Amino acid sequence: MYFAIIGDIIGSKQVKNRAEIQNKLKTILNQINLKYANEISANFIVTIGDEFQGLLATPQILLDIINEIKFKIYPIRIRIGIGIGSIDTEIDKKMAIGADGPAYHFARKMIDEIRLNEKGKMSDSTNIKIYAEGKTSILNLINSNLCLCSFIESKWTNKQCDLIKEDMLFKQNQRELAKKFNLVQSSVQRRFKSAGYYDYINAWEIINKVIVEEWGVNDVK
Repeated sequence: MYFAIIGDIIGSKQVKNRAEIQNKLKTILNQINLKYANEISANFIVTIGDEFQGLLATPQILLDIINEIKFKIYPIRIRIGIGIGSIDTEIDKKMAIGADGPAYHFARKMIDEIRLNEKGKMSDSTNIKIYAEGKTSILNLINSNLCLCSFIESKWTNKQCDLIKEDMLFKQNQRELAKKFNLVQSSVQRRFKSAGYYDYINAWEIINKVIVEEWGVNDVK
């Protein structure tokens, strides 16, 4: 079983300095490939335009990787489709391209659904979706919670997001964050609370726990 990730930049054609953003994305993906080299089955690469993909054999680092891409590319927004399933072809560790199978098909299906949803009059805030065969109720629960997390993110102010980004990427405590942003600790706590950050983190951790419990047993040889 594999975990395919396909992502792209939202509204990429309207992004200023597009070439600069593409280079930044490539740098982020290279950093991830180095950091998680032992867990990645096929390295993350930019494929077509502003689209990227990668392949994992374990779900334990799935959401960590997504968070790193999401927060390092901020304020640029991305959408991500995740597919859980088999890979029918040979896998090249150096790049997540050329391989094919249900995992990639499911990830592509999720990206397409997000794009279609964005065009709807009653569209939700979803920018991450996950799919696998079976376990429909669990997948619906996961995707509903991912949607709520996306909604919370969409309401963050720049100041809130700067603090959250620092906390998510570097795991600093509130005193360290306060010192770095020239704030008192109580101000950091208030910003986190008003941003719904504690609820967000709790939901994110539960999502990760469910994914690992349901798909963490790996039969890849």
